[in-house]
Amino acid sequence: MELKRDLLEAMMAWKNRRKRKPLLLQGARQVGKSWLLKKLGEVAFENCVIVNIDREPAVADIFARTKDPRRVVEQIALIKGQPINPETTLLVLDEIQDSDEVLNALKYFKEDAPEYAVACAGSLLGVALRKKGRSFPVGQVDFMTLYPLSFAEFLQATDARLAGIVRTWRVEEQLPEEMLNELEEKLKIYMLVGGMPEAVADWVETGDINEVDETLDGILRAYPLDFAKYATPSEIVRINQVWDSMHRQLAKDNKRFKYSEIQKGARAREYETAVDWLCRAGLVHKVCNTETIRLPLRSYKDDSAFKLYLNDVGLLRRMFRLESGTIMQDNRLFTEFKGVLTENYVLMAILCQGLEPYYWTSGNQAEVEFVLENNSRVIPIEVKSSKSIQAKSLSEYRKTHSPELAIRCSLRNLQLRDRLLNLPLTLADRMKDYIRI
Repeated sequence: MELKRDLLEAMMAWKNRRKRKPLLLQGARQVGKSWLLKKLGEVAFENCVIVNIDREPAVADIFARTKDPRRVVEQIALIKGQPINPETTLLVLDEIQDSDEVLNALKYFKEDAPEYAVACAGSLLGVALRKKGRSFPVGQVDFMTLYPLSFAEFLQATDARLAGIVRTWRVEEQLPEEMLNELEEKLKIYMLVGGMPEAVADWVETGDINEVDETLDGILRAYPLDFAKYATPSEIVRINQVWDSMHRQLAKDNKRFKYSEIQKGARAREYETAVDWLCRAGLVHKVCNTETIRLPLRSYKDDSAFKLYLNDVGLLRRMFRLESGTIMQDNRLFTEFKGVLTENYVLMAILCQGLEPYYWTSGNQAEVEFVLENNSRVIPIEVKSSKSIQAKSLSEYRKTHSPELAIRCSLRNLQLRDRLLNLPLTLADRMKDYIRI
């Protein structure tokens, strides 16, 4: 089946930019980068020429022989037997991570042949670029990041009516109770399935959660196989250790990542590179702590205090080995392991909207799951995994910092009162729209 991705709209806008640069699409393995580039070629261009640099050495050799982008285009067109015309053809360069020549060529396309539309992707590109001696055309490319499907995208694939409601609902109105319950049931399914395209397609086509679980387990087995390709032997061991410890650490009351939990006596300097590797691969997301609420937040973050979340809530469920039949009753799915699945879900919703979150602590007295800045405001976001909304930490934050707006994500209905927005978990993908109020 064909899944609709929201990023396609931004990519179509990229095509028409006056100062368009080659597009580099980032994202973890198996989130659908290659498929989306092909789709862009189909809907926004007259034709699309796709080159897999890893599998087509004859094309890769062209970039080693010449730096002239027009000669490159001419020779690729001859090899592929397809015309590559300025403006009307999308040239897709896939799996570019191992080729310095292709990466460098992006600079020359920008400077000498901007009339050609060039879009690229590569598995573990962020990891490949960290290798010593690798060069990159800084400032010569446009970046976009593709994440697993959001809940709104999942709804589009499973229930277009509800998807339309989520995308258009106004913040001034509460959802009808029946609709709120219907969306909650869909969210439970989403948190079982997650947003990896293959898993979503399995669910839509078969409705068989066992088949979904097989797909998710296969993805989890495949990820460690990538570690060996772009890491040194000593790094591989430590990357695996960090990867294996993630879900155990998230299951604890204090979700702050601790190197000492990897193994007894472990220290930061031994495992910092492994954490960085997983972040660059897009497999995990690092959320740093800040105790100081001043703009810009990134200037006051504490890089030594952080939490690590997984790139997909469905994969995290399988890491925990949570079976669907045992956690669908009541709200157990949301509250299991101190609500970490819910917290991970909200984080991914934030990231998909292009927002950069941190988390706030006040000594050992209070902690708010996320804080982010938007339009010169710092907005705290507390995540509740049920309808219980006792929020001492958020109250402490509001008392101390008097934010213009605070958000509480929970299973309660939509409501804005006294500068506090109660945002249903099912509307987390609308957060960026709603914080403009």
